[in-house]
Amino acid sequence: MHTPVDAATYDYVIVGAGSAGCVLADRLSEDGQASVLLLEYGGSDLSVFIQMPSALAIPMNRQAYNWFYHTEPEPALGGRSLHTPRGKVLGGSSSINGLVYVRGNAQDFERWQAEGATGWRYADVLPYFQKAEQRAEGGDTYRGGSGPLQTSYGSLSNPLHAAWLAAAQQAGYPRTEDINGYQQEGFGRMDMTVGQGVRSSTANAYLRPALRRPNLRVQTRARVTRVLLEGKRAVGVAYLRGNTAQTVLARREVILCGGPINTPQLLKLSGIGPGAELAALGLPVAHDLPGVGENLQDHLEFYFQVACKEPVSLYSVMNPWSKALIGARWLLFKNGLGATNHFESCGFIRSRAGIPYPNIQYHFLPMAVSYDGSSLANEHGFQAHVGPMRSKSRGWVRLATPDARDKPRIRFNYLSHPEDLEEMRACVRLTRELFAQPAFDRYRGREIQPGPEVQTDAEIDAFVQQKVESAYHPSCSCKMGPASDPLAVVDSEGRVHGMERLRVVDSSIMPSITNGNLNAPTIMLAEKLADSIRGRAPLPPSTAPFYAAAEWREQQR
Repeated sequence: MHTPVDAATYDYVIVGAGSAGCVLADRLSEDGQASVLLLEYGGSDLSVFIQMPSALAIPMNRQAYNWFYHTEPEPALGGRSLHTPRGKVLGGSSSINGLVYVRGNAQDFERWQAEGATGWRYADVLPYFQKAEQRAEGGDTYRGGSGPLQTSYGSLSNPLHAAWLAAAQQAGYPRTEDINGYQQEGFGRMDMTVGQGVRSSTANAYLRPALRRPNLRVQTRARVTRVLLEGKRAVGVAYLRGNTAQTVLARREVILCGGPINTPQLLKLSGIGPGAELAALGLPVAHDLPGVGENLQDHLEFYFQVACKEPVSLYSVMNPWSKALIGARWLLFKNGLGATNHFESCGFIRSRAGIPYPNIQYHFLPMAVSYDGSSLANEHGFQAHVGPMRSKSRGWVRLATPDARDKPRIRFNYLSHPEDLEEMRACVRLTRELFAQPAFDRYRGREIQPGPEVQTDAEIDAFVQQKVESAYHPSCSCKMGPASDPLAVVDSEGRVHGMERLRVVDSSIMPSITNGNLNAPTIMLAEKLADSIRGRAPLPPSTAPFYAAAEWREQQR
């Protein structure tokens, strides 16, 4: 390419101000030595609907904040197309997500190491989870007490949370004091990224304090169209603001933080990806890298809903007057029902004997309603969001056209592996058993969904096919691994194989999906790779032990 002589130049150009990009913008600029440009297509995150935790369904449903991606018709879901929301705003998906803070299971990171992600064992990543976190209850051997990202627990004041936790113990499952500490397996409180009643997005936690620095510049409304290359070296990016084409150069590195959909799209638009796919669209092949956009993974879930016989669920406050009072209280005091995401208790279990660590996650909600708010509660009820954690199905992100303004094609191939359906059947049956425990006797009304008529494997499969939803955890589409792995896109430090000065830092580089919601591990990834980019030695490994069920070969619980 011909490098523009008059283009602005920075040490680092970061593409995407999301969960990872905001972390990097802060860490790479904090010593004042390097100049950093952060490019983001979205705009401001200062809407009250983003900042107020209980309003989480609103920004997710607004074009201003969400890319509104959808999958291609999914064959194993009867041709359904599922919504794949991605944040298009400062803070990215951390500004529109459900505010759930789950690090993943320690054994996820042991698995990463085994899959070729050298240096990503649990002992290696735990110090970075701690570095990122400022836990309301303080730090300990596992938790962080002084990091930028604020985490807290809900009050568990709704009596249905107590019933949920008691039912789990009656069913023979362990209680865990901290799902993000020594023992994830079991039932307990669920952390949320909320501090002083306000959403702790990476825009609030990392970017806003960093904006005072003269060596950091943030440019919103910038749609990056390609990485500028000189041979195999990244030298800058081209982007559009409105209809005006602009370029910017990077002295040290171009760092892609667009996430698991936008990052593979941008790599391919830049000529980096599967050669045949690029050539078929008339794009020049700068570097044939077959794994770009492959290995795409996600979590699926459904809502197991039960009517409530006592008027104690959140349905009581679903009327306009109550919502107005909740909003006013939050605006004035930053507390009350507006200051929680309502996902205050949870569970992680194994679906059968022979599985070494949990493969099913529960979010419990003291109301019967859809996650994105698209269907409103019409009676008192409660629900568990439940789904498998380690699907064997693999999908892809591919270009529809060579135009950066066109959305890419997305297919997860949900439930295409037979074991995924087996785990879904276990989700129905194990959840039904939980809700049948004595702790729910006073509250349990009829089973709204799936419904008592759904019993056989075939009936459960049909229900799942019709009702299952994405948990909104796309990942792994630019996986980390050795150059010998044909699907690996980046090495263990996020550097794109076969390229120079080009790195990817976001959830697309996970080799495999982790247990639970992905915001916390994405932030950890960025914290860890920030040290690598700066040439710093990694933090010393932790010596903290982690739980493993002793009888996992013989027992499900």
